Amino acid sequence: MASTINPQAGPSQQEIARMQQQVAIEAQKRGITPQEFQMQQRRALEEEAQKAGLPLDQYINKIKKQAWEQHQMQQRMAAQQQQNGQVAQSGQPQVQGGQGQQVPITPGAPDPKALALAKWLRGQDLKTRTCILNGQRKDMFKIKRALRALQSPAYITAQKKNPLLPKPPTTPQEAGETFKLLPLSLLALRVSKMDPHEGHNHAKAPKRVKGLWTVKIEQQQDISEMLHYVWLYDGPQWRMKLYAAGALLAIMTVVMFPLWPIKLRLGVWYLSMAFLGLVGLFFVMAIFRLILFCITVVSMPRGFWLYPNLFEDVGFFDSFRPVWAWQEEKGKKTKKPKKSGGDEKTDSGKGKKGMQGNDTAAQAPAATATGVERVKKAHAAPRVEEVDE
Repeated sequence: MASTINPQAGPSQQEIARMQQQVAIEAQKRGITPQEFQMQQRRALEEEAQKAGLPLDQYINKIKKQAWEQHQMQQRMAAQQQQNGQVAQSGQPQVQGGQGQQVPITPGAPDPKALALAKWLRGQDLKTRTCILNGQRKDMFKIKRALRALQSPAYITAQKKNPLLPKPPTTPQEAGETFKLLPLSLLALRVSKMDPHEGHNHAKAPKRVKGLWTVKIEQQQDISEMLHYVWLYDGPQWRMKLYAAGALLAIMTVVMFPLWPIKLRLGVWYLSMAFLGLVGLFFVMAIFRLILFCITVVSMPRGFWLYPNLFEDVGFFDSFRPVWAWQEEKGKKTKKPKKSGGDEKTDSGKGKKGMQGNDTAAQAPAATATGVERVKKAHAAPRVEEVDE
């Protein structure tokens, strides 16, 4: 690193020789002599001093003073960091140690025990949910479920089969110490909910997807049952590698289409023409049914739809069932046929009240049996009818 010249004292002989050597190297790179290079530097300094409105000597002294102050500040910061014993950079996540001390999380190769633990926990049912971290979808889980899984008999069985797994914990405190291997190896980190549009001054905030959190990584990686952690370990990547190999194979197959056999190329051409014909037939049918509906709306009481469920949110085959239907009238309900009432009996032993009741029932118009009426009849109080002797 090049030394900084103290503006209060002149440069030493070593510094002058070093600067002359640097000037000669820079001039050689540009293909000019050192004197010409110094003249170019001086003209550039004169232009900058003229822009700043200062004489050349004052401008050079100002630059030297700023460089010296920056050098002194860097030395003070380095001494302070060395005195405080700061190992991690500012803002780097830290996890709480066994005696309450904050242990900084340093990037590097993960611990083999932590990898084995993450791989086993990934296969457990932690009831993960999807969240957004730095614009990417990640799996988030509550730490209490991970602690329960570590104290389950399934972990004891897995640890016997895989010696890389840590010793099975017997208490919640030991389970927390075992779980700390994940944040220390950057396999899972504690996160908290945040507003992605905070400070953007939107006139109208975009609609948020329900249940999809946007999270941020917390600096203090505490261990508590109600805290949320996000997986940074995605597990074995064999599936993604398989998908990538399949996509590459498909692309290469399409690119090498001119090398295909003539029969195979001819078959692909016929299939593509058939597909285009089906798409064109679909558009023709959609336009024809719309024209037919417009004609029937004007000439008939109701409009006539061909394939009424064609654009509905149903399955493929249900889109073509039924074949036709009339447009439903709004505000009118479909009436059901009247059921025959063969259970009515004449009550002649009740006198005038019974006769008046029967006459009223006989003269009343038959009402359509709706679902509400059937419910009322089912819960109506029973009646006792007298039979003529």
